[in-house]
Amino acid sequence: MPLPGSKPQQDHPPRRRNKPPHEWIEVQDKPFRNTRHQLPALMPDGRPWPEATRQWWQDISQLPHCRLWNRGDWRFALDTALVAASFHSGEIKQAVELRQREKVMGTTLDSRRDLRIRYVEPRPKEERVGVTAIADYRKVLEG
Repeated sequence: MPLPGSKPQQDHPPRRRNKPPHEWIEVQDKPFRNTRHQLPALMPDGRPWPEATRQWWQDISQLPHCRLWNRGDWRFALDTALVAASFHSGEIKQAVELRQREKVMGTTLDSRRDLRIRYVEPRPKEERVGVTAIADYRKVLEG
């Protein structure tokens, strides 16, 4: 669910002196690769998934913020796949439900902003640096 309050603006500094009620969740902007969360071979009624739904699942299951999801979130995504399958099979009335569920899942930039999720560039791995004694540092400066 979107958080209460006005939508945050990423590019503008905050115009408040107190701490914002909700912080941003920063997620590295790289696709989530996990083979545990695959679309089942068949839908619960035994029919094959529509091809558009298979492509939809591939896109949804690789969103970078999927690494934050728990079992309940993945179950919600699978239920949403059933709604998407109905829509992709021609049941146009499912479009509203699919849109609302995709908003909750954070599939668009606007919905991620509502959820306070921000993609950031992956940081390169830093080498571990040992601690330098201040006395050694002073010797270098003096000598």
